[in-house]
Amino acid sequence: MQARKNLIRVAADGIQPLHTMLKRAFVPIAVLSSAFAAAAGAQSVVTDSTPTIGPAKPDLFNRIIANQKKSEAALDLYERVERVETRKNPNDTLPPAIKVSRVIPSGTGMFKISVGDDGNPGDAAAYRADLEKLSRSLATLVNDAGSQRDGLEKYAKKKKERNDLIDATHNAFLFTFAGKEQRRDRTLSKYRMDPNPAFKPTTRFTSIFPKVRGFVWIDEACGELARIEGDVTEDISVGLFLGKIYKGSHFMQERYEFQPGLWLASFSQYDFDGRKLFSSFSLHERTFYSNYRYIGPPKEALAAIRQELGHAEMDKQRANPADP
Repeated sequence: MQARKNLIRVAADGIQPLHTMLKRAFVPIAVLSSAFAAAAGAQSVVTDSTPTIGPAKPDLFNRIIANQKKSEAALDLYERVERVETRKNPNDTLPPAIKVSRVIPSGTGMFKISVGDDGNPGDAAAYRADLEKLSRSLATLVNDAGSQRDGLEKYAKKKKERNDLIDATHNAFLFTFAGKEQRRDRTLSKYRMDPNPAFKPTTRFTSIFPKVRGFVWIDEACGELARIEGDVTEDISVGLFLGKIYKGSHFMQERYEFQPGLWLASFSQYDFDGRKLFSSFSLHERTFYSNYRYIGPPKEALAAIRQELGHAEMDKQRANPADP
């Protein structure tokens, strides 16, 4: 009995962040799988019965790789506002649960501060307390990085896992050109994305790849991936088979140029249904990304946050001149 409890506990630990795991696996699909597969993998494994991507464009896809790495690095330097709308049932007529956050890179991850629907603080005192907490964390990192070794190592591990996933997409998918589409004043190239039958998964994350199909849209003029949309085509088991994502789950992401030469996510949507341990779950989430603003690495971010706190204190004194 105790052994069974231990097994369940270990499995629960493994699938606790289930939707986070799926997002971490799907985002690299969204941003780089087309690049790697088209540039190097697709042509060498094509048979008469598998789709091809058409004329190889290694220079284009090398640009996509370089640009995406630039965008990934920018996420550690730019803060943003995220509006997350969540429903338990996609057909629910009730309004979604909404959470709006200011998301600030902290050197060891992302620090989220709740804000109102307009992006402004709802509770000035709570907002200031969060800024002060972030300021202390950044100061510790800047002045004594050794004390934050665990956090830095965990964050570095997440980045490595992400890079490993990106590398794995090299041969994970095959792409077929599906035509051209207009988005505003841009012309996008659309490709169908199919699992590569020759791909052999080596990790729990890469085991998801053979069970995903979809489409990607590429802005060839800029060398950027503009949109990804995909579906889970087979149930995905995780956590010693005690967790499962059901066939039919769906994901998508859109990316736009927020400033010259820098493309970042503007919208993502995840519709997952499955089972975790002995109960079912349903996640239907839409996230809108806006207000990207450069805040810099930890030292620059610390200066910016301290300056913001100073301005807030001066505003408070002007509003309440009688306060000590």
